[in-house]
Amino acid sequence: MASTHVGRPTRGTTGTNRLRRNDRWIAASAAFRSAADPLVVDLGYGASGVTAFELATRLTKVRADAEVLGVELAPERVATARAQLEQVRAGTTPFAPDLPVSFARGGFEVPLPDGRSASVIRAMNVLRQYDEGDVAEAWRSLTSRLAKGGMLCEGTCDEIGRIGSWVDVEPGGSPVRFTISLRLAELERPGVVAERLPKALIHRNIPGERVHDLLVALDREWERAAPLSTFGATQRFVAAVSGLKAQGWPVQGSRSRWRLGELTVPWDAVAPQP
Repeated sequence: MASTHVGRPTRGTTGTNRLRRNDRWIAASAAFRSAADPLVVDLGYGASGVTAFELATRLTKVRADAEVLGVELAPERVATARAQLEQVRAGTTPFAPDLPVSFARGGFEVPLPDGRSASVIRAMNVLRQYDEGDVAEAWRSLTSRLAKGGMLCEGTCDEIGRIGSWVDVEPGGSPVRFTISLRLAELERPGVVAERLPKALIHRNIPGERVHDLLVALDREWERAAPLSTFGATQRFVAAVSGLKAQGWPVQGSRSRWRLGELTVPWDAVAPQP
């Protein structure tokens, strides 16, 4: 690895629609929608460029001028993604031939073209192999490549994209929001997200920590809302989140987001104890 590239290669696992929930979050974000230059980076996309293609497809439905840059440390992954892009350009894939996607080799230094800054940097399943103590510096490094008002979206999801969570981090490296996102159909309990918490929180799911309190309270409200299962898992989850809010948890967003299986709280509500 060249000295100019910062970080460690990811495991490379990827898959079609694995990051669809995160794509939807980015597409709805103010950082993307209000950006003067809607350049979005898919950092550590893995062994296939498919997540960058899917992200661009969803973002261009919101803003036709959106662009996606996929960034990977491993040169062979960049070569693979560029070969896939040639197939996209040739019109032999389900993706639009003119999809605004490109690929580059890089890491936490985030190489950007022509001195541009990113409106959003997505780093899903990138920090899992790092130590908790490495997170703050990674956040600072990545957010240094953001435009004013930009957002780093860093987190973890399962292999098929049904369970995920992420942190929104603003320029300067300060975390501002924590979100869990769950596929509600066949969901046993929301607390299963504990296995897919971001690196900054995954070792903090223990008594005495705020994120543990949140997940315990959410599971409790989920059980309390069990009678609503007759009307479907969506109604049950909305009731559970409403119950959390009634308890005093600073739940953000509206029912339209809760119906998607999302729960967002300010970072301070789950921040690790010192």
